[in-house]
Amino acid sequence: MTEPVPSTDAGPTVLVAFEDDDRIATLTLNRPAARNAIDRRMAGELSTALAYLAAPSQLRVVVVTGAGEQAFCAGADLVERRTMTAEERTTHTEAINAAADALAALPVPTIAAIRGYALAGGAELAVACDLRVAGADAVFGFPEVRIGIFPGAGGVVRLPRLVGGGAARDLLFTGRRLGAEEALRLGLVDRLASPADVVPAAHALAAEIAANAPLAVRAVKRALVESAGLAEIDAHRTVATHRRPLDVTADYAEGLAAWAERRPPVFRGE
Repeated sequence: MTEPVPSTDAGPTVLVAFEDDDRIATLTLNRPAARNAIDRRMAGELSTALAYLAAPSQLRVVVVTGAGEQAFCAGADLVERRTMTAEERTTHTEAINAAADALAALPVPTIAAIRGYALAGGAELAVACDLRVAGADAVFGFPEVRIGIFPGAGGVVRLPRLVGGGAARDLLFTGRRLGAEEALRLGLVDRLASPADVVPAAHALAAEIAANAPLAVRAVKRALVESAGLAEIDAHRTVATHRRPLDVTADYAEGLAAWAERRPPVFRGE
């Protein structure tokens, strides 16, 4: 277990653990008694943890989950927020937004493993990930309009790209909740699992990704991000700039050799 966040007597609110020779990291939001709601302390620890994960390393995949069985993350801590000034509320929202942006910007694929509630800022953290594995008990929602605001951590931008403009408007305008099956139909969720199997299923998916050539996987992620929204001809040119350097990597040579020798490749990220 590695904890790249400051500990206190109450324990860290964000945990990071590594496995599989440090190729897979699990980031856990650790306030189960508060449904993993993001208070100011958690927002700071989350930013620290994400900066740690963004540093050059052997890391290949990050799984994000919430402690306990009730929630992935219920969003901003509204109990704490009621005591804040307007300026403090803005600062808190900006901190959650920065964390979501940092999560989306990680150079490796990210997988949200979701049990229970993923609401407001919690749903925005989920959509900032590349993939989402949800339990049958998962409940999603962007309810901010019901208390006089709207999603401030990227949900207004990222949600339509996942589910389309009409479905996003439905969810954002009404603030209604939806279950795992509807989320899967809309494209908000990529895979379903039984509640007890959510994290193992996410880790199985992470292991499948981590077995591939890491330079290629990182290049695919960069190409996807940088080509989004471009005209088709510009998108092809952008993608090509990330594809060409892979031709001269040791991993590509290993992949070709392994194919010829009918054996599993051993990729080293070189």
